[in-house]
Amino acid sequence: MRPEPPEDSADPFCPYFGTCGGCTLQHYGPASYDALKRGLVDDALRYHKVQATLAPTIEAHGDGRRRATLHARGGAVGYMAARSHDLVDITACPILVPALAERAPALTRPIAATIGDCDVAFTATDTGLDVAIRTDRRLKPEKLTLLAQRSKLARMTLNGDMVLQTQPPAVTMGRARVEIPIGSFLQATEMAEATLGALVVEGVGKAKAVADLFCGMGPFTLRLAEKAKVYAADSDRVAIEALGKALRFAKGLKPVTAKARDLFREPMVPVELKDFDAVVFDPPRAGAEAQARELAKSKVPVVVAVSCEPKTFARDAAILIAGGYTLETLTPVDQFAWSTHVELVGVFRR
Repeated sequence: MRPEPPEDSADPFCPYFGTCGGCTLQHYGPASYDALKRGLVDDALRYHKVQATLAPTIEAHGDGRRRATLHARGGAVGYMAARSHDLVDITACPILVPALAERAPALTRPIAATIGDCDVAFTATDTGLDVAIRTDRRLKPEKLTLLAQRSKLARMTLNGDMVLQTQPPAVTMGRARVEIPIGSFLQATEMAEATLGALVVEGVGKAKAVADLFCGMGPFTLRLAEKAKVYAADSDRVAIEALGKALRFAKGLKPVTAKARDLFREPMVPVELKDFDAVVFDPPRAGAEAQARELAKSKVPVVVAVSCEPKTFARDAAILIAGGYTLETLTPVDQFAWSTHVELVGVFRR
């Protein structure tokens, strides 16, 4: 999407604005910025003939993004230019958390000097930086061991293979500490995860038995389990194992059953859903069409849908509404600052 010029403007704060392909809305003033984000949702709802009143947008930028992937090509390190395959060489990224803003580009340079062109994904965790390197070259992880030791990281991997781990990268989710598997999904900002989690918990209300579908490592499961029994399912077996390990050490939670299950090919059906007071689903950008169709045939009283893509959210919402649900509340959450992306939490009731 190429946004229209803003009616109110602001001075971009990043020196790379206009050349870097990210943060395309830094020149938008507050009113135009919020209107554009909400417009993305309104357009998607209108296309699928879904009527809803949007709650005020919740800003969830927090301290910045705790995840970033930098590219290294021909001696340059940074992000791709707007609508181009050219690389914008940067020394710092102001939208990242302080632990990454300058250090991510600084660490990528010696990595690229050692192994050549590569992509380097950074995650700032409670226990240190997690660095995952991808390259087309076939290299032994040992080539980077000395650099990893000098960099004082929690973990470094090369094409999925361990280079060095001083301690497992981990984050706090609710009352639990979750060790992050290599390559697992994590919300971009800590504040967004907490905000989405709070909206989910509020949405299910006093439910005593909840199904958390597309649960990942359990950012919602672990919060829901403070008050309800939870069945958690996701196709990512490694994420489910990480959730299981976190549950073994967490205290004060209700029983949780965590299962690996491909909900695209094997959605939960009404006979399986009948014992749940509420269902939460947070699928990838493709949405949860198959699961929404089964929920539409069920008698589950409350469904809370979390989405990072308004278009597939609206499609799935239309399915639920056709099945007898009412979209009671819809809250936009602005996690990806200065971008044309917006998260949504919708609460559906019968």
